[in-house]
Amino acid sequence: MTLEERIKEAITIVPDFPKAGIQYKDITTLFQNAGLCQDILDTLVEEYQGKGLEAIIGLESRGFMFGFALALRLKVPFILIRKKGKLPRLTYEVKYSLEYGENAMEMHVDAIAPGSKVLIHDDLLATGGTAEAAAELVKDAGGVLVGFSFIIELSYLSGRKKLSTISPVISTFATY
Repeated sequence: MTLEERIKEAITIVPDFPKAGIQYKDITTLFQNAGLCQDILDTLVEEYQGKGLEAIIGLESRGFMFGFALALRLKVPFILIRKKGKLPRLTYEVKYSLEYGENAMEMHVDAIAPGSKVLIHDDLLATGGTAEAAAELVKDAGGVLVGFSFIIELSYLSGRKKLSTISPVISTFATY
């Protein structure tokens, strides 16, 4: 069985969450399979080792899981981008649209050293709004965005097309 097949088998699809018509891809069941998570992490490390990354950014909240583990394995800092009001110090802020609403993301102003090469990681690529907002925060901080990394991609929402005008979508593992 391929890694994509194993991931799809491990993910639970929840109909009509968080609102009617959305087929939510719940990766929390994926985290119950330690061997599969290790294989995903090993694949991420192989992809990014030696690429000169100076930090990994994880997007709230499910991007924290593999993002933090990847940063540890690559021995680079991990930077959190969180929803508005969750970070205690001075932040950059950007508003964005989701496939089911609007929100704002923040990052500490001192999180990225200007010129640092960073990778943005999240669990799922849908419309690309969250990742696009994160890219704006990287730009505001003077960082250099090397690319985007996701576990799941909802190709029918065309987020990859939007993000590819900003930076490459380097890795996705399971496409719907």
